[in-house]
Formats: sequence, structure tokens, C-alpha cells
Amino acid sequence: MKKQAFISAIAATALFAVASFAIAQSASVQSLRGLDIESQNVVEDVYKQDKQRFTRNYRQQPPLVPHSIDQYQIDLNANQCLRCHDWTTAGDRNAPTLSMTHYLDREGNQLDRVAGTRWFCNQCHVPQVDAPALVDNTFEASSGSN
Repeated sequence: MKKQAFISAIAATALFAVASFAIAQSASVQSLRGLDIESQNVVEDVYKQDKQRFTRNYRQQPPLVPHSIDQYQIDLNANQCLRCHDWTTAGDRNAPTLSMTHYLDREGNQLDRVAGTRWFCNQCHVPQVDAPALVDNTFEASSGSN
């Protein structure tokens, strides 16, 4: 008898939880300030990458990536950028070669592989996209850019 009452209690609790969830999903969610949160979840426009390369705005600016890197693996074990941009493959792939500075260690010694300090490409190089500025600014490109 106790076992059957226990199972009934668990079933009633589960039914109550499902019903509460359904009611909460149908109700408008309000913030502490009284704003309707559902109206705040507006998805911004998606901006596509431009086909031609953007010019650099200042000397020593890292080049922007003119293609998608969404599915690229760049971690401690692999760097998919190097399949095309390493000095050993860039000519065959018709891709820009990495700067020789990427093959120097901290002491300035020349290496045959990309230095560990330059391994994570996307810490400096980001995909280019023609999107509006997030905030107003007065930045002007230097006169000797490119």
C-alpha cells in the first residue's frame, strides 16, 4: 500500500511540474522593471562577408580573413588555417603565406613551424564583414595604410 501511494505521489508531482512548465511557457515573462522580455529578444541582421579584401587601416594591422572560419579547428592539437597558409602549402593552394614573423620564437630564432605564440590565428585575425559600427567613433585610417 505504501509503495502504491509513493508511486502515485511521484506521478502527481511530475504531472504538476509539466503543467506548471506549460503555463509558464504560455505566459508573458516580465523583467523586474516590468518590461516584456519576449519583445526584447529580437535577432539582429546577419551580415555576409564581402568577396573582395578590405584595405588595412593602419601600419602593422593584421589582415582580415576574407572567408568563413566557423567550422575551423584551432586548438592545441590542430590549426586548420595552416592547411592553406603554411609556407609549405600556400603556393599550391594560391593562398597568402604567413609572415615570416610567425615562424620566430620569443628569442628571435627562425623555426620550420609556426611558433606557439602565433598558433591561435583568430586572436589577431578576424573574418571581415561589412557591418555597421557598434558604437560611433571618429577613427580615421592612417595616410600610409595598406
